[in-house]
Amino acid sequence: MPETKAVPLSRAATLLPGSSRSLTHSLRYAAPALLGYVAVRLTGVAILLITASVTGKDGMHRLTGRWDSVWYQRIAEHGYGYGVHLPDGTFHSDLAFFPLLPALERGLSALIPPLGVAGAGLLVSWLASLAAAGGIFAVGARLYGRRAGVLLAVLWGVYPTAFVQSMAYTETLFTALAAWALYAVLTDRWITAGVLCVGAGLTRPVAAALIAAIGVTAIWRLFTAWRGGEPLRTHWRMVAGACLAPLGWLSYIAFVAVREGHPFAYFDVQADWNNRIDGGAALAAFVVEQFGHNVFAGLGLCAAFAFLFWVVWLCVRQRPRQPLPVIVYCVVVVVISLIGSGYFGSRPRLMMPAFPLLLPAAVALAGTRRRVVPAVVVGVAALASGVYGAFTLLGSGPP
Repeated sequence: MPETKAVPLSRAATLLPGSSRSLTHSLRYAAPALLGYVAVRLTGVAILLITASVTGKDGMHRLTGRWDSVWYQRIAEHGYGYGVHLPDGTFHSDLAFFPLLPALERGLSALIPPLGVAGAGLLVSWLASLAAAGGIFAVGARLYGRRAGVLLAVLWGVYPTAFVQSMAYTETLFTALAAWALYAVLTDRWITAGVLCVGAGLTRPVAAALIAAIGVTAIWRLFTAWRGGEPLRTHWRMVAGACLAPLGWLSYIAFVAVREGHPFAYFDVQADWNNRIDGGAALAAFVVEQFGHNVFAGLGLCAAFAFLFWVVWLCVRQRPRQPLPVIVYCVVVVVISLIGSGYFGSRPRLMMPAFPLLLPAAVALAGTRRRVVPAVVVGVAALASGVYGAFTLLGSGPP
């Protein structure tokens, strides 16, 4: 795989946000990534709105008023306590949804009343998507240089289910917190990483992957320091950051436990939504079922999973260029997405925060001698992603 020349770590650290350089200089450094990301996402939204107009549907409503976004808006307006009894006897409770997005929706709609809760959710998601693109760029540029960082951010914007990045969902908010938390770990800002992880833990349950990345990295570095004879007290910031990291996630689990009067109540709530950890049994059964309907569909799914595992392997092989926290985070997000019993069609969306999966492609494109190649690849991917997004959002199934 072609390699790109990475920006020296000291230089990258001074040019990216959080350094001693001005915010203006940092934004100028990240501008190609942010502008490229905005361009591909506007392409996706434009395709959606044009298709919706042609078919006589409301494209903007698809971004703010369907599926999970409705649950978040209801929590923002009324707090927790709503649920739906389904014909099969199960009960879907709003306690399955973490609180940070609805809290931001409520606060922003109170600050700017004309927005309303739905508009506030969309604004939070769009602003968070820019923050996520910036964080993804920061990680990519830190590891492989500016060009690879730009391509990494833009490729995330053309991910097959990137249309969710334009919806009032939690994916962009979580990815922004996770990407900047990983960057904080890479630059030894452990307290910052812990605080950002607290926010991520109040956003989505997959924050467990970020907690694992911070915890495993801290343990490994402390072990290495101990073996080298370093006094561990000099690493107190690392210990403090690692201890902070799980507090957001744990606090919500504890909130649901106290509210429902059972220590594992949150997991019971998720089980009622058919989101339980089964080790991949439901996924395997779904693949086998597809072979019964259409052998080519089954083979296609097997090929897709083979490709996914190959990409994960490429990421692992890029060690030490992909450092421990990045790899742990990426792998655990993928594992969590595959071992649950939930709706199969949502799994690509659940893996979307695992942006390091795109690093091998970003590095390969950044290393091409013909600069037109990345532009063509990104352009085709943006159109394909936009068409798929319009087809999904204007259809009946959830993303």
